[in-house]
Amino acid sequence: MGSIFNFLSNVWLDIKQENKQHFSFIPFLLVLCTIPMAYGINNVFLAIFSLSVLIKYSSSTFRIQKWLLPAVALFLLMLLSYFWSIDKEATLKAIPKEISLLLIPILFMVMKPFSKEQVQKIIKYYSYAMVLYVTFYLLKAMVRFILTNDTNVFFYHELVTKEVNAIHVSVYVAVAFFYFFTKEVKTKLEIFCSLLLFGFILLLSSKNIVLVFILLILVDYFFYSKIAHKMRLRNMLVFLVLLVTLFFAGKIKERFQAEFQSNTEKSLSSTVIDKDVIGVNVLSVHEAWTNEKFTPNDFFPGTAFRAYQARMFFELFQEETVFWKGYGLNASFKKLEEKAIKYDVFRGNETQEGYQTKNFHNQYIQNFAELGFFGFLILVIMLLFTLKKTIQNKDFIQIAFAVLMISLFLTESFLWRQRGVMFFTLLYCLFATEDYFAPKKMFYEKNFNNRCRRIFRLASM
Repeated sequence: MGSIFNFLSNVWLDIKQENKQHFSFIPFLLVLCTIPMAYGINNVFLAIFSLSVLIKYSSSTFRIQKWLLPAVALFLLMLLSYFWSIDKEATLKAIPKEISLLLIPILFMVMKPFSKEQVQKIIKYYSYAMVLYVTFYLLKAMVRFILTNDTNVFFYHELVTKEVNAIHVSVYVAVAFFYFFTKEVKTKLEIFCSLLLFGFILLLSSKNIVLVFILLILVDYFFYSKIAHKMRLRNMLVFLVLLVTLFFAGKIKERFQAEFQSNTEKSLSSTVIDKDVIGVNVLSVHEAWTNEKFTPNDFFPGTAFRAYQARMFFELFQEETVFWKGYGLNASFKKLEEKAIKYDVFRGNETQEGYQTKNFHNQYIQNFAELGFFGFLILVIMLLFTLKKTIQNKDFIQIAFAVLMISLFLTESFLWRQRGVMFFTLLYCLFATEDYFAPKKMFYEKNFNNRCRRIFRLASM
């Protein structure tokens, strides 16, 4: 008990010290760590973070940082889309959820940038916060299991609630996992935390995230770790066998088996409607893409549903001239509903919403459909910059963030959810502005050293 108290005391002293160096350190950390909580709590800390930046505002610290401008431009495009939106009410209602795309980049331009060490500490304490969330969710699931004897409480949305979303939590936890996993020297606590987060991601059973997550572990282990060049083929095979064993266990096995079965739940992505709610005719990806008619009895597994939505997108863009401007933020539901009626897909009942109420579940398509070509282009620019900068920095946590976002956007409209856009924007800005003044400092130091060498040579002549 005493060691825990000492640990927490040291953490608090360290955080207070960092906040003395940067007045917005604690407010920013609280915004990042409260993303899984209720929107109201996260919004309060966002307001506190904004206030902390404004209190310390100085015109000398303001810098227009070009790689933060795409986020601002994306929000302004969302705002402008109101004027051509086919559903102005839906667009107006969605705009406040996206405000972090405007507010956070501006705050980062106004405030003094975090140092590299401060960025690392933000990720450190964020990662420990995720450990606390995971512990809470597991304890809650254990209590529910004791009361109901239902093992489903340990898996997917049942584990974290559908509102918070298992797929989104998988991403939050994956970033935290790589903080512990990539440390060269780990304490017993850090080893325990990495194992806990690893197991939790498997329990969340988001197959797309799990596959990318495992791939990232392999990449780090065999290409970035200190002992990568010493690895033998035997060790690699043992490691892969262990991973396969984990994949094909219990409930996780059931979710992955479906990928390889004929005309059944062929899905690398999570389903958007519970199969038990509607009929028994499970559609393949091919059927979702080619069938001229469906029935309310047809069930779309995750990947098949995303193929159907992509098909609707291409059909809509062939039928209407909205390539450059799209339908307006959050306004595509009208068109998807019309298509749902035309193709006679399941449109809901007294207990379950229908497929017509679901977004495209693909961020690239979502941007294109609602904000047009330029909305899609801005998103791609932001992702390419993130990937480029992370590779340059050779920081594997940043690489993991970039790869997870690129892959997640293929199966989720992540930025159309308040928690999603907050998470992405906070980390995008944090990594984009890290050591913003370092290149200038290095430039001046290099020039100073060169001048010293010249003076020394002239003096020695």
